[in-house]
Amino acid sequence: MMSGPRFDYLKKKLSRNAVFLIVVASMAPPPFPFTPVMAAASAFQFPRLRLLGYVFASRLVRFTVIGFAAIRFGRRILRIANSPEFTWFMVGFSVLCIVGSILSVVRWIRLSRAETYG
Repeated sequence: MMSGPRFDYLKKKLSRNAVFLIVVASMAPPPFPFTPVMAAASAFQFPRLRLLGYVFASRLVRFTVIGFAAIRFGRRILRIANSPEFTWFMVGFSVLCIVGSILSVVRWIRLSRAETYG
């Protein structure tokens, strides 16, 4: 639980930067935590119509830019993605990621066993 003064301080800090956080969360790609930012804005009683307006405007900008980029660069990107060089690069990169993941898991298991028995 959070104490009253600390809660008030956090609410004050977030209210100053709420618009920036909402815009960044709305424009950022999916790994960015959009839902927690919206939940926090709602919990701190950010005005609902303003929240929806900022989300709408930010998403409009984001998807408009993506749409124009697709129109402008789409054919080139598809040409590159369909090339044999890109296919081999992706195969090599995938193998590198798999090997790196296996090594990380093996190291993690060894370290956890050493802490358990050490």
